[in-house]
Amino acid sequence: MSVNRKIPRCMSTQHPDNAIMPAFSSGSVINGDDEILEAYLLFSQFGCQEQMWDFEGKKAVPWVVSELLAKDHDFFKRHPLGRDVFLTFRIPNPEIEKTEAKLVPEILASIPRCYDTTLAVYEKEIPPVFEVILPMTTSSEQLNRIYHYYRDFIIQKKDVAVFPGDSISLSQWLGECKPEQINVIPLFEDCNSLLNSDKLVAGYLEDKELEYQRVFLARSDPALNYGSLAAVLLLNIALQRLDRLEKKIGIPIYPILGVGSAPFRGNFKPTNAKEMVRGYQSCQTFTIQSAFKYDWPSDVVTEAIKEINSAPRGNPLVVDEKKSNILIKKAISGYQEQIPEVACWVNRLTPFLPQRRLRKLHIGLFGYSRNSGKTHLPRAIPFCAALYSIGLPPELLGLHLLNKEDIRNVSELYPSPNFEEDLKDALSFYNPRSLSLLSPEMKRQIEKAAAIIDSEPNTEHREITSQIINCLERTQTDRIAELIIKAAKIRRFLG
Repeated sequence: MSVNRKIPRCMSTQHPDNAIMPAFSSGSVINGDDEILEAYLLFSQFGCQEQMWDFEGKKAVPWVVSELLAKDHDFFKRHPLGRDVFLTFRIPNPEIEKTEAKLVPEILASIPRCYDTTLAVYEKEIPPVFEVILPMTTSSEQLNRIYHYYRDFIIQKKDVAVFPGDSISLSQWLGECKPEQINVIPLFEDCNSLLNSDKLVAGYLEDKELEYQRVFLARSDPALNYGSLAAVLLLNIALQRLDRLEKKIGIPIYPILGVGSAPFRGNFKPTNAKEMVRGYQSCQTFTIQSAFKYDWPSDVVTEAIKEINSAPRGNPLVVDEKKSNILIKKAISGYQEQIPEVACWVNRLTPFLPQRRLRKLHIGLFGYSRNSGKTHLPRAIPFCAALYSIGLPPELLGLHLLNKEDIRNVSELYPSPNFEEDLKDALSFYNPRSLSLLSPEMKRQIEKAAAIIDSEPNTEHREITSQIINCLERTQTDRIAELIIKAAKIRRFLG
């Protein structure tokens, strides 16, 4: 099945997981103006085909299209925005992020303005923005609300008079509003939504005649809430079920995989791009986050993006869902048992982590539960950064409940880069000294997980994390921020 547009293979995102600041940054954080330049450079120099423009959880420039075109009119005339390169808005979920809810109508109402901007430049109808990503999607109704709000409250009001008895309509007064509809991309982030992603997508599509549907599957937040192993197994089930749905309804479904550079968040880096695409063959689009872009030499990044763009899409890994679900439950149980103990160290280190982008407060699923006495954690990137900084890779959490048969089953159900490789990469940053911060019971659990596979330690990283542990034990905090960055540069990701 094919569609009449290019579906990008790479989507650049604004996740702040980089250890090294890019050369174009105007300061210690990447601000809104920097992000416009970033998008242009990703399109023009790195060969990335899509930029997520994130209004959720961070400050974002709303007039991005006009600012982006102003960077290089010639480039965007040769490679029109909306045909060759793409800008995709990520909006807040109004039902979860109540303080941001009224931002959604503003963002959706800006899409026709973006259209007017490019119409004046291209002198032809090429909508520059026609897709939005809805985070934390848990129902088809949530998707329909975005779809119908745009179509019924922004577009179809064009023939309404501005006031009763007025001689002109809204469209005569303000001009036509296009595109006439937008595509809504669900972002599934929790266990139930991932396992029911096919049903939720089917429910959304049942009354629409769409050419295709893109579906965004998170990797970081499921790992934060359920552990890295459970997150991968959940993804594989979701991909298998979406593939079945595609065959059943005859509408192409293009999964987007949200992966970061830390093994806990996907282990996706320029040096294993080919293996990653082969491991998740049915995924059409892979997220290129900040550590991928800025913590490696630019020629290595460009070559990796080129490889991804040229790689053919294939079929999903065939997984035994019954075996997977048994492992998922076991892994989640072990992980969530350990989280309260590590949370104190995570929250203690979080204030020392560098800010890489201007972000507003955004609370993850653990955070929503804090009023009911459950554990509060920061987002996945600072969570990873904190634990790596004390030499306790979060990939080790939850593995202590696995027996030898479980580990053999994991090897069958975990795609390339496989479980052993991801664990080996994580263990290179393991420092046994971190065990001094844990209770005797959890110390035994981590030792058992670390013994699953042999790995060569990164001695330089181990030395720096030992210094951070010393600072924590002696309550000497003046050097912690500096040491965190130093260790992150060795890993080639912050978190």
